[in-house]
Amino acid sequence: MAKPNQTRPDPNQQPDHREEQPEYIPASPVKRTMAWIGIVYMVILLCLATFYFYTGRMLGNLAPLLTVPGLIGLGALILVSWRSTGHPRRGLAFGLSLLCFCLAAFTLPIGLLGLMSNF
Repeated sequence: MAKPNQTRPDPNQQPDHREEQPEYIPASPVKRTMAWIGIVYMVILLCLATFYFYTGRMLGNLAPLLTVPGLIGLGALILVSWRSTGHPRRGLAFGLSLLCFCLAAFTLPIGLLGLMSNF
């Protein structure tokens, strides 16, 4: 039995849980960049699996083509890391990202020739 000076909680009233929830902290820009790189590779692997199930044969000579998203992503990752944390230094960040982008541009035609050799 409840004491007369105590109030009973109203069963129709919803408890307020806003104080108990932790504050939302979004992922860092570096983690988001890495997630986009992963999404690109997932789409590529989905296309390769779909081609295999549709035709019954695997595509070969794709190694140079599969390095292009990684190189572009690495260059972007270096720039995003420099922009968000300041590391590596500005000149080093631009030099490394330019190197990655140039390697991707050099590797793309080789990869496309490897892809076209399958048809």
